[in-house]
Amino acid sequence: MNRLAGESSPYLRQHRDNPVDWWPWCDEAFAEARRRAVPVLLSVGYSACHWCHVMAHESFEDPEVAEVMNRLFVNVKVDREERPDVDSIYMDAVQAMTGRGGWPMTVFLTPSAQPFFGGTYYPKPTFMQLMNAIDDAWRNRRDDIDNNVAALVENIGRTSQISTNEHLPSIDVFKAAVQRLDADFDARWGGFGNAPKFPGTMALEVLLRSYLNDESPRTRQMLTTTLDAMASGGMYDHLGGGFARYSVDEKWLVPHFEKMLYDQALLIRPYLHASLVLREPRWQQVVTETIDYVLRDLRSPEGAFYSAEDADSLDESGHSHEGHFYVFTPAQVRQVVPAHLVDTALAWYEITDAGNFEGKSIPCRLTNRGDLMRSDDVETVRQLLLAARNTRHRPGLDDKVILEWNALMIASLCEAAAALHNDEWARAAQRAGEFMATTMRRADGRWLRTWHRAATPKHLAMAADLANLIDAFTRLYELTGTARWVHLAREAADQLIAHHHDATEGGFFTTPDDGERLIVRQKDLIDNATPSANSVAALALQRLAALTGVEQYRTHAEGVLKLLARIVQSAPTAFPHLLCALHLHHVGPTEVAITGKRGELVSYLQSQWLPTVVLAWGETFDTPLFADRRDGLAYVCRQYACQAPATSRDELVAALRAALSG
Repeated sequence: MNRLAGESSPYLRQHRDNPVDWWPWCDEAFAEARRRAVPVLLSVGYSACHWCHVMAHESFEDPEVAEVMNRLFVNVKVDREERPDVDSIYMDAVQAMTGRGGWPMTVFLTPSAQPFFGGTYYPKPTFMQLMNAIDDAWRNRRDDIDNNVAALVENIGRTSQISTNEHLPSIDVFKAAVQRLDADFDARWGGFGNAPKFPGTMALEVLLRSYLNDESPRTRQMLTTTLDAMASGGMYDHLGGGFARYSVDEKWLVPHFEKMLYDQALLIRPYLHASLVLREPRWQQVVTETIDYVLRDLRSPEGAFYSAEDADSLDESGHSHEGHFYVFTPAQVRQVVPAHLVDTALAWYEITDAGNFEGKSIPCRLTNRGDLMRSDDVETVRQLLLAARNTRHRPGLDDKVILEWNALMIASLCEAAAALHNDEWARAAQRAGEFMATTMRRADGRWLRTWHRAATPKHLAMAADLANLIDAFTRLYELTGTARWVHLAREAADQLIAHHHDATEGGFFTTPDDGERLIVRQKDLIDNATPSANSVAALALQRLAALTGVEQYRTHAEGVLKLLARIVQSAPTAFPHLLCALHLHHVGPTEVAITGKRGELVSYLQSQWLPTVVLAWGETFDTPLFADRRDGLAYVCRQYACQAPATSRDELVAALRAALSG
């Protein structure tokens, strides 16, 4: 057993019995490299990663490979989800060297943590050759290594060197992004670009905001085609709900089977919002089933949410296969479905003898795309197949709790609970929020990045954690009317500003000012699988400013927009969540305050998707929105200048229409 046995990350503990003499990321590991005068071999992955498991089985569990690793290097293992700051630095280096990235990531560092060579997955023979070549270069061609180091360190520090712009980006940048999405749109299968296809959740949110402005038929087509196709293919779990991370093909059929908490949180949003705006109830079924999956399979006994389920699972012989848990043959269907429903089951889920994935079938609805609403017979079949599937070995569960991803899920739960009037979801959101407010916080008030019941948390929250926490707490307030959530949102915002803000150029550094010093201090800027810390902050701080009247929050949000003004113009579709923040800035927030016991007005407002509206109701707190208000009325305001108070739903609708069109 090596040094990873006591770590909080399930991914690291998976490697505790490797013959590799692993170290966690720590100063002691680099001190050992200096003492031995050898490079550091850094391996970065995560527990749900299929190719991480493959490389572990081929190399890290192999005594022959381990002997070379231990003799030539100090070996460090990192969970990218626990340490996104470390992952980002060295992923930038690998992408600069190879033009691509991915996990597992394998990087060779000097004892001062500077990268000089790297890549992703290496099969055992290639890996063995590579290690010997690196050792030869380290001993005999140190000048080449020094040259590589200099170039790479300059490259990975670029996000901290971006200078702010005097002016904010114009709304034309938002419009240009919509045009670019139109050009990249796959009219046949939906989505943007070619295979492999990722959900593009934030791009869909951009299109939804655009549709609210002009109700373009083309925009509606892009939304409808994409949402229907994603929910009809095998990327969507038709039996158990929820989505896999991405599709390897253009029609969303064959997924990379890992299921991540953040994907569920982010996909709930466009399906919910589009169902409200385009009035398509079939998408609410997707929302419901995705939330059901998270609450059933990813919720901890404490009420927080686990990180992910693996792509791989064991077959009946104990061998691990990607996707084995999810696929069926006609014979397997016949074993569990009554004879009179077998044809229904096979036809509905497109399960055939030929199969669509390695001789078996991923249940899907691609032949009848968009037809998702099940009859009673089909629902009976679904439950029988799900029960049969649950007798199989489940994919591995990464049961660590990540603050950022939990905050994403809480915010989505709040929106869905409010819009669809689901009390169970509301209770789940509040319970998870309480966990974030208490268990994931130190005695001094500082939030923590991760939690696991098996170990003491040790990593301070990063900018993405705090930015998403602002949004989650704000939306918990809008859902419940409980003022404590606003106070917590302000505490998270103040912590983000105090410890992460760049007072020179604006925006927010990934790591806190009192955190571990890495070789560069980066800023998380580009929206990838999750929205960047700076994009989330730009949107969440604007909404918090509108609720509280605290001007510094709006100023810091504008600082992010100014920081990225030049870059977002050159590549607008790389910043879709930032574009939503830019849209809010240019449209301007509409504030609504509802006083007294006017639950019917609150309920109406919550059942709409109004992305530029913030809602104050219930318990009062220090805000201009509650100043000098009469009881039992609804006030619709712009920059706290309010229309005549509304006393009925019709008056509220009229006041909202006037404010949103102004």
